[in-house]
Amino acid sequence: MSSVAKAVSTKLDWTKVITSLGLTGSTAASLTAFKKRHDEAKKESLALAQQPTEVDFAHYRSVLKNAKVVDEIEKAVAAFKPVTYDVSKNLKNIEVFEQKAIENAKLTEKSVLDEIAQLQTTLKDIESARPFDQLTVDDVAKARPDLDEKVTYMVKNGKWEVPGYKEKFGDLTVM
Repeated sequence: MSSVAKAVSTKLDWTKVITSLGLTGSTAASLTAFKKRHDEAKKESLALAQQPTEVDFAHYRSVLKNAKVVDEIEKAVAAFKPVTYDVSKNLKNIEVFEQKAIENAKLTEKSVLDEIAQLQTTLKDIESARPFDQLTVDDVAKARPDLDEKVTYMVKNGKWEVPGYKEKFGDLTVM
């Protein structure tokens, strides 16, 4: 890892990334799980790097009575070759994860863009609307036909009081 990448990875605030991008659901969960796995791997790597790797066989020869055992162990250590693993399966899993992450990011981007377009339309409607004091009853009835039906129902049934009006504005009757 380059020094720039290390500097960025240590200064990156993952919670800010998730909130600033507005990530939710599986995308945010996947990113959080990735961060957790990264932190665990980094911690384990640091712990292993701090362990000593050299064995002082001369010390063991001087301490132990049976030097042949130490010689056999030294030969075994010298002959030891680490096992190599085929990481292609892991890389394939990473590619699949990356593809899913990209798909989720595209879906998130699409939903955010749709929401922005909807909010811009709403803002345009608000800006182009007539001021409240210039509206007529017919304009309100056209915009909300359910209000017109409700008022008609209330007048037919003799309900002249709006529920909650007196509590909010007080009783204005003189008598």
